[in-house]
Amino acid sequence: MTVSSIRILNIIHDTTVDGPGFRTSIYCAGCRHACPGCHNPESWNPHGGHDASIDDLMQEIVSDPFAHVTFSGGDPMFQAEGFLELCRRIKAETDKTVWCFTGFTWERIFADGTSAMQELAKIVDVIVDGPFVQDLRDTDLLFCGSSNQRLIDVPRTLREGRVVLWERKM
Repeated sequence: MTVSSIRILNIIHDTTVDGPGFRTSIYCAGCRHACPGCHNPESWNPHGGHDASIDDLMQEIVSDPFAHVTFSGGDPMFQAEGFLELCRRIKAETDKTVWCFTGFTWERIFADGTSAMQELAKIVDVIVDGPFVQDLRDTDLLFCGSSNQRLIDVPRTLREGRVVLWERKM
């Protein structure tokens, strides 16, 4: 199935808060997790924002040769087919890394997620998984908001057959 567009709220260029280095962050519309204390509750509405074509998103991404890419939201897993198609294009046409924030845990994606969710999880470089939990909020954490969330190194996780956390390389 080919998806021609993704429902997005915003694209932020050269952000440094959604992963290492400069990133082009695509904030999507729609999230059913509704985490209390969410920093972006306006992203919950799946009808918010506007449709953006995969081609237009690719033009935004390649327009910055230095920035890598982050999918955030909302929750990109609720539009997994579109983000999977976009990620496949990014991987085929650039050397950029892709991070994906989701309120689903790695285990839940592979236990009862859709095949598109599973394929998206396998193709990105890092998944920041788990819902935001206000009681576990920690402002000292790198690239996540609560201590239950994990930065998963996807290639190593797939190679080793167990969750391997991403390590910052200096």
